[in-house]
Amino acid sequence: MKKGLVFDIQKYCTHDGPGIRTTVFLKGCNLNCAWCHNPESIKKIIEIYFTPEKCINCGNCVAVCENGAHLIKKGKHFYSRKKCTLCLKCAGVCDSKAVECVGKEMTSNEVIKKVKEDFEFYEASGGGLTLSGGEPFSQFEFTLELLKKAHAERINTCVETNGAVEKSRLAAVLPYVDLFLYDIKDTGTKRHKYFTGAACDRILENLKFVDSKGKQTILRCLMIKGVNLTAKHLANIANIYMHLKHCKGVELLPYHPYGTSKAEKLGASRKKNTRWIPSETKLQRAKQLLLKKKVEVIE
Repeated sequence: MKKGLVFDIQKYCTHDGPGIRTTVFLKGCNLNCAWCHNPESIKKIIEIYFTPEKCINCGNCVAVCENGAHLIKKGKHFYSRKKCTLCLKCAGVCDSKAVECVGKEMTSNEVIKKVKEDFEFYEASGGGLTLSGGEPFSQFEFTLELLKKAHAERINTCVETNGAVEKSRLAAVLPYVDLFLYDIKDTGTKRHKYFTGAACDRILENLKFVDSKGKQTILRCLMIKGVNLTAKHLANIANIYMHLKHCKGVELLPYHPYGTSKAEKLGASRKKNTRWIPSETKLQRAKQLLLKKKVEVIE
């Protein structure tokens, strides 16, 4: 039985595929997007969230830390990530949640047991399990085992992927995936590489491959003002859509800066880029442009 690192399991999700779903978020990602909404998903290790304003100065973390990573001085809590060895003892004794673990090791059976708790909702709504992240294929063997077990339990399966993965891995999961939520972050090769760390060529080739195998997809397109919210990019999205035989539609997802606060709790310095937030007017114009090109836009 495989074990994997899960950083969240969200129930009653209605925007991660059809019906009511349970979305399982896996740690580990092969891209490093400047606009990442889930920075806690990037590293494939258990990490520490530190939120000093939640601290009640109980001193429990100081007492259990053998490396002096925690210090409370004059009513202020200081945490040194350089001294921290991620033994995680501090998170276990912090009642105020100023120090928290991000990530939990789980077996595939433990995850499926949690997912099966809402089986009746899946049957009634056409929902099921969605694997997200991070990038689920960063934990390929665990992802494959989860999909196989969900399939055996007659649970509908979706995988949200950035597509920047080995084609062989996509081929291996095809029999067990009902729908791919396929991220199209940008269609400009240089721009995509600059903002994510990888070119988009393989992503688009893998999308064609998945479609050629008869698998349904929904294109999830992040709209970022001043980056890719352009007529050219939207025209490229429309062109991609028109050449796919099994694409159910396109979702336009506006950039939001919520990932900034999470990055800060991880000790990363990431500035909140409010200039990237698109207005509702611009989003509606983007939608209308796609509709004029006969693209099915999913609300």
